[in-house]
Amino acid sequence: MAQKHQYAEIYFQNKFVGALGYVTNDLIATFEYSPEWRQSGIELSPIKMPLSATKYRFPQLPFPTFRGLPGCFADALPDDFGNAVINAWLARQQRSPDSFSAIERLLYTGKRAMGALEFKPAIQRYNKVSKLELDALIEMAQAVFNQRNDWSAQLDEQSDEALQQILQVGTSAGGARAKAVIAMDPLRQQIVSGQGNVPDEFEHFVIKFDGVVQTDSHRETFGDPFGFGRMEYAYYLMAVEAGIEMMPSELLIQGELAHFLTKRFDRDKQHKIHYQSLCALTHVDYKQPGLYSYEQLFGLLRKLKLKRKEALELFRRMTFNVIMRNQDDHTKNFGFIMSNSGQYQLAPAFDVAFSYKPGSPWVAQHQMSINGKRDHFLKEDLLAVVPPSLKSDGLQIIEEVLDIAVQWPTFAERAGVFPELQQFIGESLRLKL
Repeated sequence: MAQKHQYAEIYFQNKFVGALGYVTNDLIATFEYSPEWRQSGIELSPIKMPLSATKYRFPQLPFPTFRGLPGCFADALPDDFGNAVINAWLARQQRSPDSFSAIERLLYTGKRAMGALEFKPAIQRYNKVSKLELDALIEMAQAVFNQRNDWSAQLDEQSDEALQQILQVGTSAGGARAKAVIAMDPLRQQIVSGQGNVPDEFEHFVIKFDGVVQTDSHRETFGDPFGFGRMEYAYYLMAVEAGIEMMPSELLIQGELAHFLTKRFDRDKQHKIHYQSLCALTHVDYKQPGLYSYEQLFGLLRKLKLKRKEALELFRRMTFNVIMRNQDDHTKNFGFIMSNSGQYQLAPAFDVAFSYKPGSPWVAQHQMSINGKRDHFLKEDLLAVVPPSLKSDGLQIIEEVLDIAVQWPTFAERAGVFPELQQFIGESLRLKL
């Protein structure tokens, strides 16, 4: 079936940025900045698409990751769970997933993408703020996973309303786990869709659902998903205690379920903040382990003119990932936000969690290398990635993170991590460097 939409207009803060479209039959999109945007001086993709009259096209990028789009826009595409939700909707439209192009998926996302970019004309408009029922969202998320391998299967007609709700909130947040973008009141008594203008007292969150089983995940983290929220919350507490910048996070308890709730860093009330993942900025495929290094990431910080403070922040995150076995440290799990003046800075850390499984093609080792290694690190390997002027600070950071890491049992108990998982993590930590 031919694609219905071959063209998208890109907007940032209600200003026309440029046009993205298919000019050939190979599904490799071409992008061109508008003359007005080129004069603005705002670099939305400073490394791979700097402001110019160039018609940008990147046929060499791996199609499974970038889907024929420049990284700046591929970043806004739904990931595993979001695509599963869209595919459920496509099944209702009697369309196969392969018939729905990357540009159509951007237009489906419309104004709901993470970050600040918007795509017009929107295929589906979900701008109305509506109340959500958590039970119905969880049930629908499970139904989506259950039918993801059989798109001829039809969801129960009675689930139409729940499907519409999860289409609103479950298609824009990245990652494999079932999640949704929502807004909540300070008392955590009301949940509404995180689209459109929410009431002033509400805050924007990403919620990762507990109690949704994904049986065919091609990526392995750990224990997907029962108890994952409690573990991620324990890691959040430890990371913050270790001095890592993260958005405020908490557990939303619902009976025996514990959903992980984290405030969005790309929203400030009604204001959208431009965000680019490391994958998008550098065009480094996050699905190819070992393709990128922490040394290269430090080099990117220098290229973006980030300050010493942020270099030390990155060193702290790298050290925490190594000691605490967060080995899913690929190029989509680091990112940058842009200020109103166009200056980039490290986005707060996210997806900080235990991610290690011996024998796994994904997380038996780290995704990004350190001093040429992806495992069996020494303290000297960590220090090798920073210039001599930062080595004394680096040594202190390593000791500070180790001091927190040995307290894993205390933090795990505080978060209610299940005993079997708590023990396995405790036995896996790198407490000797």
